Amino acid sequence: MQTILGAGGAIGVELARALKDYTNDIRLVSRNPKKVNEMDELFKADLLNASEVKNAVKGSSIVYVTVGFPYNYKTWKECWPKFTKNVIGACMEYDCKLVFFDNIYMYDPNYLNRMNEETPINPPSKKGKIRAQIADMILSKVKEGKLTALIARSADFYGPGIKNTSMLTETVFNPFSSGKKANWMASLNYKHSFTYTPDAAKATALLGNTEEAYNQVWHLPTAKNPYTGREWIQAIAKEMGVKPKTQTAGKFIVRLLGLFVPLMREMPEMMYQYDRDYVFNSDKFDTHFDFEVTPYSDGIKEIVQSDYSK
Repeated sequence: MQTILGAGGAIGVELARALKDYTNDIRLVSRNPKKVNEMDELFKADLLNASEVKNAVKGSSIVYVTVGFPYNYKTWKECWPKFTKNVIGACMEYDCKLVFFDNIYMYDPNYLNRMNEETPINPPSKKGKIRAQIADMILSKVKEGKLTALIARSADFYGPGIKNTSMLTETVFNPFSSGKKANWMASLNYKHSFTYTPDAAKATALLGNTEEAYNQVWHLPTAKNPYTGREWIQAIAKEMGVKPKTQTAGKFIVRLLGLFVPLMREMPEMMYQYDRDYVFNSDKFDTHFDFEVTPYSDGIKEIVQSDYSK
């Protein structure tokens, strides 16, 4: 049995598809789980309730965390440490391996142009401090020999079927689809890596089913030579058949956009990721596994065909 906690999100759905290559015993856990594969087992649970988390993971060999709590600091502060404590405790009690899907918010901002698994931990944001805290909760139990786990980190992600959890969707794809200008934060001139969600899910499943991958951190496979903001906008506009009209949003504009787009409300403290090169390195994964990463041009084409073709 391989169990996904937070099964309905952008990564969870793709991960359920990917796990079919390894097992037919897949358990999907959330408040309102829905089948992805015909044989999926559905399990309703409140992931902030320790006893319900224990029941959800009982009998599992591997537990994947792809939970996406609402993107605001107050919720993260209340929910992430509590949930992480619950899942660590449950995995330790039932001897389950833990695969934790993570982001890069905990990294030192001075190293964003060359991020790898050894990048110093020095989060500049409140949300980043929470991510550092929960990663440390997991890795400390690994070091103590009490937990078998791995952390799979992704850059900002993009992919088909993502409604409101991708910055690229909110700022470029959706505006272009409704005849509006793209909104890029801070500056158009810096490189910015994005991880393609089907790649991230397939790689996470591969890591989870590779014994020697455990008890370490992995960067998920991400295309090299990322586009600049301007190049992302031009490539998406070309694929969508629109003009690459753009407005660059400073903090004032981002706060204004936040009145209408909830995701943008939380972005002012994260804008440091757009005022410098943001280059995500997955050489460690690429060296260990034979995996074909989706080129950015192909990812854009797939998103447009899947989500925006009439």
